[in-house]
Amino acid sequence: MAAISVAVNIAIPPFPSVALIAGPTASGKSAAAIAVATAHDGVVVNADASQVYRDLRVLSARPSPDDEARVPHRLFGHVDGADTGYSAARWAAEARSTIAAIHADGRLPVLVGGTGLYLRTLLDGIAPVPEIDGGIRAAVRALPVAAAHRLLSIEDPAAAARLAPTDTTRVARALEVVRSTGRPLADWQAERVGGIGDAIRLAPIRLLPPRDLLLSRIDARAAAMMDDALAEVAALTIRADIPADAPVRRAIGVAALANHLAGRLSRDDALARLRHDTRRYAKRQYTWFRNQPPSEWHIATENDSIDGVIDVLLR
Repeated sequence: MAAISVAVNIAIPPFPSVALIAGPTASGKSAAAIAVATAHDGVVVNADASQVYRDLRVLSARPSPDDEARVPHRLFGHVDGADTGYSAARWAAEARSTIAAIHADGRLPVLVGGTGLYLRTLLDGIAPVPEIDGGIRAAVRALPVAAAHRLLSIEDPAAAARLAPTDTTRVARALEVVRSTGRPLADWQAERVGGIGDAIRLAPIRLLPPRDLLLSRIDARAAAMMDDALAEVAALTIRADIPADAPVRRAIGVAALANHLAGRLSRDDALARLRHDTRRYAKRQYTWFRNQPPSEWHIATENDSIDGVIDVLLR
């Protein structure tokens, strides 16, 4: 994933402020966001890909109803799991309008989340790739990934060299774009449009607590949520209107708990798998948020006070 290139912390009136609290799962983002919103008449805006789904309040560790009652929350649990077309582009469009409405009310938007793609799309914009021809898409998606990668090496050699030969989704995307538009995907990605980074004063912080503390939090949270999460996944799995490959079914923990409910995993094994998968995801997030955002995005650890966090966000 490319680094976020937007400039931050440039206080040029009349640009309105947007606070951003980013970091891996279980890093304490939600509590920090609520504290910032409480202190600064703010509205918390979700930037987490799993927390958009109403079906996954528990498993995605969405703020509780009590937390949501403390300060206004937006874009949490507003997408039904049967909506298979939800994307970073759709979220960014919703976030833009939500942030504008919050500013119009004279309040502070407080973005919070761990999905780097969502944040990059909102701040930097998105590549204006035209609609892909349906016939081309169907033909490309029907190819074995090895064949698609071999063809990509002919039609877009740079993309083929950049992508793993086994990366089914990205190889197919690059091949369908070059076939449908006559231009490599990288060319389109260089023409990002719709980002708000140049029109706001971004006050960002990355919450990166010590790794051992983060992992212990993940393990404890997984055990605490197990019963409620099983009930949530049970309700999800019986819905015939949600395809097997729907994004909501690919959320962290769904497969492990569904396998337990189907008798293929013991409860202990399902809990172990939930912990393992969440740990692995958190490690990827941790690496991304440490290395990819601009250096101006302040890094806070568990030792930082909430007052210090707020000061950094809005100085």
